[in-house]
Amino acid sequence: MLNTPQSLTDILDDAAILSLEHQIHLSEVLGEHDWRVDLQNPVFEFTGERTLTCERFHLLGSAAPGPGSWMWAWANPSGFPAELTALSAKVRDLGHQYGIAELSSPEVPIDALPHASGDPVMAAAVLTEAAKVLTGTWTSYTGEAGGGTRVAFLIEHPAFLLPPPSPARTMRLLQQSLAELPLSDHRRALYSYATMRGFNPVFDARGRRLTLGAQGFGATVDFDDLHRVASINGTVPAGG
Repeated sequence: MLNTPQSLTDILDDAAILSLEHQIHLSEVLGEHDWRVDLQNPVFEFTGERTLTCERFHLLGSAAPGPGSWMWAWANPSGFPAELTALSAKVRDLGHQYGIAELSSPEVPIDALPHASGDPVMAAAVLTEAAKVLTGTWTSYTGEAGGGTRVAFLIEHPAFLLPPPSPARTMRLLQQSLAELPLSDHRRALYSYATMRGFNPVFDARGRRLTLGAQGFGATVDFDDLHRVASINGTVPAGG
């Protein structure tokens, strides 16, 4: 992270680009797929082009249109196994530490969440993004649980680990992120991603240019006064 988060928006910026990279990779691994979960005898499995049973999975919570709220798994009265809700409790504890109510309150109104626009699907996505960067577990899955309720998981399997970054793929990812993600602070988001991905980011003395590079890839990113990306220039070797 660029620095200690002051808000949920900061955490979402920290998470955004690395999360997108993991979700792109997940889609490439699975192809066309379906899924099933058993929360009482914990099993999470993907079926379809490739059958894959997650080695571990974590229930984060659910967003429901009826009450118009998200409920964290640690607060759910259904009494799920503790090993399934432990990561949601870790998010709660960090929410208390950072003073971010959306992460520490048992139930959060969907309308109070950035980018959610009253949509349970988006609400689940927003809080799942935050949980990723706080727990270091980066692959997620959200699915329909009936009646418009969206349930969110963090999932683990060796196949979901990212391959080493390639220059061309990294440039495509950065361009896609800037075009599609609702980033509030480009400067924070780029720095956080580069740090977590091992690109050794360094700002110039004014904080207006970010230089990053590793494994044959180098880039400079220039920012305007509002921390928005003004230009990005990368060095991509042939075959990268």
